Amino acid sequence: MAMWMSERSFENLVGEALDLLPDELMNAMTNVVVLVRPYNSDDPGILGLYTGVALTERTMDYTGFLPDTIEIYREPLLQMCSSDDELRREVAITVLHEVGHHFGIDDAWLHANGWG
Repeated sequence: MAMWMSERSFENLVGEALDLLPDELMNAMTNVVVLVRPYNSDDPGILGLYTGVALTERTMDYTGFLPDTIEIYREPLLQMCSSDDELRREVAITVLHEVGHHFGIDDAWLHANGWG
């Protein structure tokens, strides 16, 4: 059964997940914005999406770009969870997974190490 949570409370969970990152990683995140959206219209079942140029792929010519985006999709996460603890865990996994992409980490590594 799907859960319900206010948008503000869900955004707070995303913030808590970002707080799990060590300061060194938070300080290294550049030109990226984290957004909470209801769902992805192209693929409504996905939980999150990173769009941009990973830090490992940026060159000296990387200037003037719009910020990368990390989108976290509220509705599919609420639909898959049945408790606050499960939702908190899944939000953290999703946020950290997408942050991993910002740092150039691929899906295979993320899944193999429990962040998939």
